[in-house]
Formats: sequence, C-alpha cells, structure tokens
Amino acid sequence: MNRGTHMGRQKLGTSANQEIESVIVRREIVCGVENLIIEVKTFVRIASLGVSSDHGVEEDEGGRKPGWRAMPYILGNETIERIATYGMAANFMVFLLKVFNLGQVGAANVISIWHGSSNFIPILGAFLADSYLGKFRTIAGASFATLVGIVILTLTAWVPRFHPPPSTSPTTFQLSILMFGLCCMAIGTGGIRPCSIPFAVDQFDTSCAQGRQGVARFYNWYYTTQTLVSLINITLVVYIQNRNWVLGFGLLALLMSCAIILFLAGTRVYSHIPPQGSLLSAIAQVFVAAYSKRRLECPPIPQLEQQEPRVIIYYDPPLKQNTRIKMPLTKQLEWLNKGAVVVQDNEVNAEGLATNSWRLCSIQQVEEVKCLVKLIPIWASGILSTIPMTQQGTFPVSQALKMDRQLGHFQMPAASIGVVALLTIAIWLPCYDLFIQPALAKLTKREQGLTSLHKIVFGNIFAILTMLSAGLVEGRRRTRALHMHAPPMSVFCLAPQFALLGLSEVFIIIGQIEFYNSESPEHMKSIANSLQYLVAAFSTYTGALLMNLVHKFTNKHAATDWLNDDINKGRLDYYYFLVAGLASLNLLYLLFCAKRYRYKATTAKSQVLDTPTTT
Repeated sequence: MNRGTHMGRQKLGTSANQEIESVIVRREIVCGVENLIIEVKTFVRIASLGVSSDHGVEEDEGGRKPGWRAMPYILGNETIERIATYGMAANFMVFLLKVFNLGQVGAANVISIWHGSSNFIPILGAFLADSYLGKFRTIAGASFATLVGIVILTLTAWVPRFHPPPSTSPTTFQLSILMFGLCCMAIGTGGIRPCSIPFAVDQFDTSCAQGRQGVARFYNWYYTTQTLVSLINITLVVYIQNRNWVLGFGLLALLMSCAIILFLAGTRVYSHIPPQGSLLSAIAQVFVAAYSKRRLECPPIPQLEQQEPRVIIYYDPPLKQNTRIKMPLTKQLEWLNKGAVVVQDNEVNAEGLATNSWRLCSIQQVEEVKCLVKLIPIWASGILSTIPMTQQGTFPVSQALKMDRQLGHFQMPAASIGVVALLTIAIWLPCYDLFIQPALAKLTKREQGLTSLHKIVFGNIFAILTMLSAGLVEGRRRTRALHMHAPPMSVFCLAPQFALLGLSEVFIIIGQIEFYNSESPEHMKSIANSLQYLVAAFSTYTGALLMNLVHKFTNKHAATDWLNDDINKGRLDYYYFLVAGLASLNLLYLLFCAKRYRYKATTAKSQVLDTPTTT
C-alpha cells in the first residue's frame, strides 16, 4: 500500500466521524437504573390503560388540538434528550482514544459505524411509527432504548472489567459490550429522530391559519433549543467528561431519565394520530394498480364531468375517520392516476369499496404516493448542499491551529471557533421569528413569509458563500505563513465563514424540516421527516469520498497534494473553491426542481361531502 492510499483511508475514516458529528450538528448509575425501573412501570401502566396510546383521545374537548399546551412536554423532552444523546457523542472520540486505547482510525471507524447507523435506522423507525406503533409509542420505546444504551456505556467507563487497562488493547468481550451499548443508542435514535417533530406538528390544527403559524414558530424555537444544546455539549458536558468519565456519562443517564418522565407526563395532553397499517403495501398498491392499467388513456381532469357515466370514473371513497385532510386529484404525475380509474363494474362492491386494493386505489391514496415521489428531487439536492456544512467541522480546525489564538493570557482551543456558527444561529432565529418573519408575511402576503423552498434556496446560497469565504481566507493565511517574517493571522479571520455557515444551516435545515412535514401525506410524516437524516448520512459519506478522491488525485497528478497533512504545503483554498463550484451546480439543479414543484393541494375534511362517490 503506498503512502497516498494509506493517508487517504485514514482521512476518510477520521473525517467521516467529524463530519457526521457536525451535521447531526452535539450521579450515579444507581440513580439511572432506579429511574429506568420507575419509567418502565409507568410506561407499562399507560399502555395497559388502552390498546394503544395512539388510539386514545385524538383531540381535546371542542375538537381542538392542544397546540402550544403540549409544547413544554415535547420541547422539554426533546431538549433534555438531545443533551443526553449528543452529549455522549460530543466527546466520544476522546473516550475511545483514552479509555479504550483505540487508534485514531479504529476509533473513527467505531464512531462512523455508530453515527452511520443512527442516520439510516430512522427510516425503519418511521415506518414502524406510521404503520403500526404510532409516534407516541415509538418515541417512548426508543427513549428507553437510548437510556439503556447510555447506562451500558457508563458501565464501560465505571466497571474495570468492561474497559482495557492503560496501554492495552480492548478484548473482544469489552468491544462487544461497547458495541451493544452503541447499538441500543442507535435504535433509540432511530425511533426518536423521525417522530419527534411530526408528533409536535400533530398537536397543531394545520387546517387553520393560527395552527400553521404555530407550526412555523415551533420550527424556529425547536432549532433554537438545539443550538443551545450544542453550546452546552461542547462546553459544560465535555468539561465534566474530561474530569470524570463516570460522572459525565452518569449525568447523561440521569438527564435521559428526566426526559422520559417529562414526555410521559404530557400523555393526557397530547393529540394522537393512529397508525394506518402497512404503508409499504399501500404505496406498492398504487404502482401495481397504475401499471396494470398502463395502456389506459387518462382524460384531462377538467373534462371528467363531461364523460358519460361508467365510461371512465375515478374511485373516491369516504375518508377514514382519523384523516383530517382530503387531497384532490391533480395532473402531476398523471400516469399514477390510472391506479384510481374504475374500468369494470366488479372493481367496486355494493358498499362502494374496492374489491381488490391491488387493482384499484382511491384518489387519496394516489395523491399521497405522489407527495412522496415529488419529495425525491428536492431531497437529492440536499446531499451536495450540506457538504459545505459538514466540511467545516474538519479543516477549519487545522487552519485554526496555524493561526493566532491568543486572547490575553488565554489560548482559545482550535475547535472553539465553531461557537461563532452556534451564536449566529442563536441570535438569528429569535430575531427572524419575532421581527423578520412578520415583516416578510406582510410584504409577501404569505402566512409564513418565506416558503420552505425559498429557505432551502437561500441556505444553498449561503453555503456557497461559506466556501468562497473559507477559500479566500485560507489563501491569504497560507501566503502569510510562507513568509517567514509575517505574523500569523488572527483566528477570528475565520469568523465570517462560520457566521455564513450558521445562516446556511438555519435556512437549509429549517427549510427541509418545514418542507418534509408540510408536503408529506398526513399519515406519513415520520417517514418524510426521516429523509433529513438519510440526506445527512449520504452527504457525510459523499463529502468524505470527494475529499479522498481529491487527496489521491492531487497527490499523484498535481504539483502538490491539495490536502497535505501540512496545510501550509497543500492548497486547501483550491479544495474550498472546488466544493463551492459543486455547490453552485447543485444550486442550479435545485432552482430547476423548485421552479417545477407544485405544493400539495388539500381540502379540510369538513369542507367535503364525505360519502362514497366517483369523480
């Protein structure tokens, strides 16, 4: 193996760990175990009161949803849970290096497997929530899995038998205990992440303007709390863990127990949307039905009323009792409409219901599948657009190490420059929610001011500006570093790119959250919400692959390796400009898709005649 290949693999493993931490970017054991036992009893008691919590009271008295009354429980639980789970991840690399005595690449591989799984499992958790368990049960069960994982990892730090002695490699048994704890945490993450936001959105009545405004404000405050969580994790939690690993991990177990208690305390307040059975089958039925009638010609929708009865009709049965929003038939992806066409009398029985769900689907079912299909092009644009976001968690630290970090008698840690992005987010979001958004709403005549796609586009623009700023600063830093008598640049010259990074993250992440939740079918919000974690996983590994390819290619064919270990000898600025160029191409693709995207058309259930009909 040549030097370039070895270095490339090492860079790929290490950077994958750091990038995943940035996107998804941040006393005892006895107490934690006792709380776990108490909460298991509480959950069993609640589950025994009814067949399913999600089949309980769907709305409070008067047919109204709880709205902000449920938010203290949901936002409080989410904030505490993130401190516990991200607090474990924030310093875990150091734990593996110092306590488990793993090498740099070995530790990076463990964390990459953990975080990669944590970003892929949510799609499975989402299907379970929307199809069988419901969001409440999924979040509650996943929270217990997370708590078990944290307790096991705390034991690996506390019990001498569960970690190797100093300067000794871990045994297979010790690694098995470690991976089992990480597996429990990944399972917990896979259940909590895709369901927490949709469950919060379920508490608002989105059929009215007040409910939609409440959802928009929730998104902003949700991300504000996550920013505060990141600040706490990279400062206070990391400090405690570096002092005492058992105390640091045990405190996280206690916090996770508190998060579970708080979440269950709001059980009687929540509004629940029951699961709908196998969504995979419902989705597959539309494609099968449409394919079986592929030779059929669909008439233009406006002309349907002029058709003779029984010549060609669309199947439009009553909405299910727990479905609040009716979706009218649209022209988009018109070939799927064939799945709802009734061509034979025996396809509908005397009660007006389909005799074969694989041969005939309802208009509602077809339009729900269209919603998912239309999300894919916008989702794909997120893979490249978040690469600049994830890359800022790696090379800027190397830049900061070469810069003047002295603040009086205190030398700022190189990684602490990332606080600029968090502060930008913490300042921008409340200002946007309280002042900018109301002004934009008046100016644009829209309730939300900027649409979700507008926010994603602005986020992409800020991502490009981030990489351009990073490239310009790095070019100037390198030039000064190569002149022996020039003093090093101040580390605060990196502040502009991190401020732009914060704005990029705000617009892209919040835009994606709003887009997936507003444009997804009513009973598939968990599945749609899990897409943001899939895009984070794909973006992370795509960025690592790009970095590895650039490193290998420039090491062999260029005058100098752009990603040389000594950044003064490399051309990191060229790499930044390359990423900015790719992000610019991705912006053009996003604009192309956004221009042709049509937002979901809906009608409140109360506004339609809910009887068996054919269109």
